[in-house]
Amino acid sequence: MQGDAYSEIVKQNPNDITFKAVKTLLKDGIIKSNLIPAFAAGFVAVMYYSLSFFQNLPLLLLMTVATALVIGGVCALNNFYDRDIDRIMESKKDRPSIDGTFTGKQILMIGFGCLGVGLIMLFSVNPTAGTLGLVAAFGYTVVYSMFGKRHFVSNTIIGAVPGAMPPLIGWAVIDPGLHMIAWAMFIVMFIWQMPHFYGLAIRRSEEYKLAAIPMLPSVKGNERTRRSIVFWVTLLLFTPVLMVELGLWFVLLATALNLAWLYISLNRFKPIEDYNRYAGRVFVFSLNYIVIFFVMIVIAGLLVNI
Repeated sequence: MQGDAYSEIVKQNPNDITFKAVKTLLKDGIIKSNLIPAFAAGFVAVMYYSLSFFQNLPLLLLMTVATALVIGGVCALNNFYDRDIDRIMESKKDRPSIDGTFTGKQILMIGFGCLGVGLIMLFSVNPTAGTLGLVAAFGYTVVYSMFGKRHFVSNTIIGAVPGAMPPLIGWAVIDPGLHMIAWAMFIVMFIWQMPHFYGLAIRRSEEYKLAAIPMLPSVKGNERTRRSIVFWVTLLLFTPVLMVELGLWFVLLATALNLAWLYISLNRFKPIEDYNRYAGRVFVFSLNYIVIFFVMIVIAGLLVNI
């Protein structure tokens, strides 16, 4: 990682460390959005194998806390490494990692501390859950943040692999064998990330150019990015067939959800006049999509043995 020479250019009078600053450093929004699929996957595994939910609830809560710590630790380490580019990007200049709230040493201590405790907790459940957490942490921190993000236009695809690990971790604490349903949720989360982040990247294209980060719209342009969004959303159309065990109703509703996103990604069959507005619609729908999808997963878990 970078040396702490960066600390010489932050504010001389650091801000007070508040609970809000810690949450921002750990990216609590990302933590929350990833805990939904992790818990949903664990819940479905409990229901699928006809286990007692209340007997397994402590295990699911342990997994939830452990996963939150791993994600938070990884995000803190990402903030540490990205300090040089974050101070260039307007949308990230308020991060506590660059406004003087935290020193580099403090960020590393928080990051490695959360990551270490989280991994220990996951390994205490079973080796599969711990290994998945470790692979996700290494994949995001080293492979994506330190290497792929700054060198490849395909960086989003690289980062999507560790980013799709939460449902595997959630399932693994109940069933280390990882049923096909767990892998199906992983595939959905993997595919979902491309249109989600491409929509965001279109809106921040100029920032990424200034920071020399080769995001797809910054390098290939908005039209090429739009075609990629349509491609990845189209791939989602095939994923419901991987989850037929959850019921025909689930397959039909998931297909309808995918078609709705495809309709939006095609700009409702109209020419695109404003790419920022188009990207905003794609991005907002992606947020709704992932919540709706995993709420459906939970409902499917409740109905799977009826």
